[in-house]
Amino acid sequence: MDTTTAKFAVGQLVQHRMFEYRGVIVDVDPEFHGSEEWYETMARSRPPKNAPWYHVLVDGGEMQTYVAERNMEPDDSDAPINHPGVDFYFEGLGEEGYVPRRKGN
Repeated sequence: MDTTTAKFAVGQLVQHRMFEYRGVIVDVDPEFHGSEEWYETMARSRPPKNAPWYHVLVDGGEMQTYVAERNMEPDDSDAPINHPGVDFYFEGLGEEGYVPRRKGN
């Protein structure tokens, strides 16, 4: 069993190391959960599949990406993320990032 621990959490502001866009994490996969075809086409730097991957809302548009942990770093700007999905996932921006909405019963 793999005991990999995610470095980032839901609601955390991050920046992509290679493409320099900012975003907020909305979900964490303990390892790659995409298709082999997607990986071969999109993950050109061939990040490890057995490490955490993140679903990220990208600032300044409507795009959501799937990013390997090694391609991200914390974003310390504290600036809000401009994305239409932010209000769906989060209650607001707190001191340590976005506060996830509580799911109802």
